[in-house]
Amino acid sequence: MRPALVRLAALRMPAHRAVFASFFLYAFGLGGFFPRLGELQRSMGVSEGQLGLGLVGTACGTLFSLTFASRWIERMGHRRTLLALLPLVPAFYALAAHSSGPLALFLCLLPAGLCIGAIEIVVNLEADRVEHRDGRRIMNRAHAFWSFGFFGAGLLGALAARAGMAPQTHLLLVTPLTLALVLLLLGRFEAAPHRSGGSAASAPALARPTVAILLLVAVSLSALVLEGAGFDWSAIYMRDVFAAQPFLGGLAVTLGALTQALARYFADPFVERHSALVVARVLLVLLGVGALLVSFAPSPAIALLGFGLIGVGASALFPLAMSAAAQRTDRPAAVNVAALAQISFVSFLLAPPLLGFAAEHWGIRWSFGLGLPIVLLSLAATRVLRAPVAR
Repeated sequence: MRPALVRLAALRMPAHRAVFASFFLYAFGLGGFFPRLGELQRSMGVSEGQLGLGLVGTACGTLFSLTFASRWIERMGHRRTLLALLPLVPAFYALAAHSSGPLALFLCLLPAGLCIGAIEIVVNLEADRVEHRDGRRIMNRAHAFWSFGFFGAGLLGALAARAGMAPQTHLLLVTPLTLALVLLLLGRFEAAPHRSGGSAASAPALARPTVAILLLVAVSLSALVLEGAGFDWSAIYMRDVFAAQPFLGGLAVTLGALTQALARYFADPFVERHSALVVARVLLVLLGVGALLVSFAPSPAIALLGFGLIGVGASALFPLAMSAAAQRTDRPAAVNVAALAQISFVSFLLAPPLLGFAAEHWGIRWSFGLGLPIVLLSLAATRVLRAPVAR
């Protein structure tokens, strides 16, 4: 479709709403896969550990893209990157639904990860630039729309499972739906101008993390690990621990996404009023309580409460770290964002598959219990949020 026709058919919206739409579509394209993961595991006839090996494909592609994509994104531009890659993510997940085993799953998810890494850089940079230009925080609300997108895709997946629709059919239908939404919502998207006062140096090919970036990774690490574990394993957890039907497993996925979305949406005023440090510590306590409830839940209701608290606890930690990284002036914002994202986001994708081995050998409750020591690490690292951002 020609660019002029794309713009003609698209909605006109303010810059901050276009950023929200990009976050929503990003998550919507990948979120339908996870409520169906238990059914796909059974159709492939693999164990949790073998399934985890296949899921590593997304993490590998994402790591490569986050590390090396900055220069490519600068040449392509944010608009073309989003319009080209957002519809490809659900297409690769739809292809992955036909995998016959872990190797095929890995190979199908690898290109999905490549797309995800580039999108991750673009949407966070756009949120920071619009936030800086307009003089008001939108980063947490932007990430809230990521969670709303994941919730919407997860709810659609749960309803498809309840209706008896095969995962392959459901995921195939998500692809044209995502494409239509991208053209409708982002057809008139224009990239925001660069931040003023930042480093003007060109982005290096390799986004290396600095000490400051590593400390910001530690702040958000437990949230990313437990959020990823909830998305990857909650449906299988409900099936294995409580013999729940696929709909209830899908509900566990969507509940965590919904509580996360609501907490992110209302987080910015609390951060402005009470500081990033205080908000981060409160969220980490809630995250730890949620992980404890899931690890020792005696009933499905308690487990669902735990998944909901994990969603709240994981809500604003990564956006807070991302804002701090983007606002640093030691290097171009794109490099700091990529450096943080390449470790943090891969932790989100890589840790849950690795926790699958714990589930296979010690029981799936340990997939969440092992996140508790990481919560303590994050609490110890939160003091980095006291330090000034710019150096």
